[in-house]
Amino acid sequence: MNTGRTVFAQLLSVLPFSHFEHLVDKYQANRWTRDFTAWSHFICMVYAQFTRREGLRDLIVCLNSQSTKLYHCGLRQRVSRSMLADANERRDSHLFEALGQRLIEIALDLYKDHDIGLGLKEPLYAMDSTTIDLCLKLFP
Repeated sequence: MNTGRTVFAQLLSVLPFSHFEHLVDKYQANRWTRDFTAWSHFICMVYAQFTRREGLRDLIVCLNSQSTKLYHCGLRQRVSRSMLADANERRDSHLFEALGQRLIEIALDLYKDHDIGLGLKEPLYAMDSTTIDLCLKLFP
């Protein structure tokens, strides 16, 4: 039996939680919620990205099958499809954008003196090229 932390919990521990809480207060992300907090929403979105889920149903089935393990990461309740869909629709996306910018700043500070072996004098940025499929009816 595993007595240590899961890989997912270890990845989440790298995130600056105090800064995340500051951003939640700044954008009032938990304003109209009681149970599904911004942190729970973030855990769901990170889990979806890491496990390459293809939709809400797929994500919900996978999350709820691992609920005992996700409890230790901060996801305290079962997640329903409507709950996650409402959070995606109503929660301000600027919270996650600001967190992403902070993570980029942290990465730049960590590797500012690191030579990548390409002989470049300027910083090198890598962009995520994940394709997001959109419905043509909704997004002409």
